[in-house]
Amino acid sequence: MSATAAVEMPEISETGLTVKEVSQRIESGQSNAVKTSTSRSVKDIVRANVFTLFNGIIFVAMVMVLVTGSWRDAVFGFVIIINTGIGIFTELKAKRTLDKLSILVASDFLVRRDGEDVEVPHNEIVLGDLLWIRSGEQVPADGQIIQTWGLELDESMLTGESRTVRHKVGEQVYSGATAVSGMALVKVNAVGSRSYAATLTAQAKVYKKTVSDLNKGINTILKFMTFLVVPLCILLILSQIHTVGGWDAALSTGEWRQAVVSAVAGVVGMIPEGLVLLTSLNFAVAAMRLARHNTLVQELESVETLARVDALNLDKTGTITDGGIAFNQLIMLGSRWRELPAQPTEGGSFETLTEQAATQALYDCCDEEQPNGTGQAVLAGLKAQGYEPGQVESRVPFSSARKWSAVVKPILPPAGGDSRSESEGGRTEITPSHLAMTAPASGGETWYMGAPEVIISALDGDYSDVLQQVNDYANDGNRVLLVARSTTSLADTDNPQIDPQAKPVALVLCSEKIREDAEQTLAWFREQGVRCRVISGDNPVTVGAIARKVRLTGEHEPRFMDARELPEDVNELARVLENVDVLGRVLPNQKKAIVQALHTQNHVVAMTGDGVNDALAIKEADLGIAMGNAAPATKAVAQVVLVDSKFSHLPDVVARGRQVMANMERVASLFLVKTVYSALISLGVVLTQIPYPYLPRHITYIGALTIGMPAFILALAPNTRRYIPGFLKRVVTFALPGGIATALSVLLTAWFLPGIMGWDVTKNVDLSALRATSAIILFLMGVFVLARVAQPLNSWRGILVAAFAAAGVIGAFIPFNANFFALILPTGTTLVATLIALGGSALIFVICLWLAPLVGKVSGKLLRQHGFNI
Repeated sequence: MSATAAVEMPEISETGLTVKEVSQRIESGQSNAVKTSTSRSVKDIVRANVFTLFNGIIFVAMVMVLVTGSWRDAVFGFVIIINTGIGIFTELKAKRTLDKLSILVASDFLVRRDGEDVEVPHNEIVLGDLLWIRSGEQVPADGQIIQTWGLELDESMLTGESRTVRHKVGEQVYSGATAVSGMALVKVNAVGSRSYAATLTAQAKVYKKTVSDLNKGINTILKFMTFLVVPLCILLILSQIHTVGGWDAALSTGEWRQAVVSAVAGVVGMIPEGLVLLTSLNFAVAAMRLARHNTLVQELESVETLARVDALNLDKTGTITDGGIAFNQLIMLGSRWRELPAQPTEGGSFETLTEQAATQALYDCCDEEQPNGTGQAVLAGLKAQGYEPGQVESRVPFSSARKWSAVVKPILPPAGGDSRSESEGGRTEITPSHLAMTAPASGGETWYMGAPEVIISALDGDYSDVLQQVNDYANDGNRVLLVARSTTSLADTDNPQIDPQAKPVALVLCSEKIREDAEQTLAWFREQGVRCRVISGDNPVTVGAIARKVRLTGEHEPRFMDARELPEDVNELARVLENVDVLGRVLPNQKKAIVQALHTQNHVVAMTGDGVNDALAIKEADLGIAMGNAAPATKAVAQVVLVDSKFSHLPDVVARGRQVMANMERVASLFLVKTVYSALISLGVVLTQIPYPYLPRHITYIGALTIGMPAFILALAPNTRRYIPGFLKRVVTFALPGGIATALSVLLTAWFLPGIMGWDVTKNVDLSALRATSAIILFLMGVFVLARVAQPLNSWRGILVAAFAAAGVIGAFIPFNANFFALILPTGTTLVATLIALGGSALIFVICLWLAPLVGKVSGKLLRQHGFNI
């Protein structure tokens, strides 16, 4: 605790807590200190990424191969290290972001204790403290106002309401709000984890994994394969032991090693290990590409989520508008201003010059030493029209407590001339001479500028029609100010009052600056079938008007609603939302409830925002998007951050997500073909008790050239296809024909070729020849499947297929490569037999592709007849 504050504060009778009372509260845990930890430790993150089903299967298979001493057949195990590393790095990064999350800014605050004002750190404020809230400070704890000196709070980060709120004695203030003017003495009634800001922080810090449709599909495949792999692996080992003469022979001759390696060849082939790795790498590459466009992806899986989004909830401020204010125009108030004296120059008309005088007065009212946001906007707009500072005798600066400002301007001597003249049309022209008679003889005139309702309430006379105009303009999304004029000089600038005889002259229309890219971006989402809603803490009429300007609903009028009328029941809320485009006065918990309600209708929801009031909804959404100028708490929980706060980057994110989804569907089909044929070949081997027809290193080599490397290139290719639900079903449908054709080709070769060639597969030489031939057939079928996946082939895709096919053939002629991967080129009669087998394999592939649609139609018809909906 520091010494007595040097700043002189108002005299008050309250003494505050004693030192003893403060100590007791700190000891009992009633201080403002909050623990800052996430729900997941580093240990939890490492455990979750290392001990996965996929890693377990691959690791056990790798160990089994290493035990046999055949390390070359265990190279597939490196996938574990790479994939695990990517997962741990990503989640540790998310943990660091969440650990830094804090809604409150840590600093020293002024409290009253033992009759003195002392400064204490944020975490030493205790329950029951008398806390001074001064202009520019953030409220550090919840409390009730005891005394106030015009305290005005910006609660936009908590409620979404962009206008400041003036609080009275007895009202509650919440931690996280910021004092913009005035001062108050507050009695703290909630500290630490019980305060409003800490409650939001705690909810925002809960770890939530982004749901990836790709990963869900892959995990479904892995779970299915688990039930198949374990028993099949055991059966494979038993069958391979049988082929070498049983356990006794296997153990005495060492052939058990070959049996284990053969069994692992079947197991590894069934696990799409490269698909898991490629998915992570593809997400990472997409994230790096988006980073070059000022879009930060904080969770890799979120890249594909926006491709699936069909409901986009937009916060108004910071998303559709940029948070700034723009001056639109000054509108003269009908015939009323004709009664006012003005100062035309020679030859000028009264109407034109009065508008000029009003505009000049407006400029001078705003031209303060430190104008607020509205004043800056008006000055910028009028400077663009050529206005410059005018003569000002005295000034009353704008005050948020008064809601108005004023300037006293000198009266210039009249130019002289006739008092009146009749125009040809009978209209009376008001001349300088007439103005001289009605203007004050000396002193100055006072111009007022501020909130219309405040100024008009101080004037004599009925100005209800002016207030009606104000309301009409406000309902159209404008911020309205009033310019009034008095012919007398402001007498007291220390305690200024509005002259009751002043007359309203003009209305000043300002509005929130709408982002230039907002309308175009919203139109793009409409074309893509994404339903956009604006959810804001501001007045629903104002938000609705802005939504109309940016054509949120195209040619249709946007339907708006006050969130205070929303039902609490989630299902009822979901029904209401179907007929609402704009919601105003929305509280943070309501934003979260809106996302939950949309989820009940199976919508994939994205939420944008920049305030703390958006954090809970962003956390709840399938994809949270924060603006670069957002609160730290909001950016911490979002999966995507638009660094330069440009809403127009969202289509780029969608396009990148669609590229990932569409291309990964292609390559997933490629990997799943290997899973299908490996499972079928393993089953055929077990049932017929034959040696496994190829080695793990064969599948490593062939998989790299026909699946792994081509898949990585295909995954990065441009693709703008819209997301279509049913990823897993389409992948399986594509993979079955190719997988079945490959399995049949290899099994038929393994069953019949040894008899035709007179090979004894119990001998290593003949078994090696059979495996070499099977590997060649496997390679050919892999090229066929790759060509099918890469269609159309009349572009670089055809060159890609040809290049990898050539690479596979050339690799077999390189001694080191051929020796490492056990590649044997057939010669003589073996070559003839191999060519015949290759021709038969190609025919089987064509037949399977032809039969697949027919089988699909027949099976689908039968299922529908029995009541199954597919």
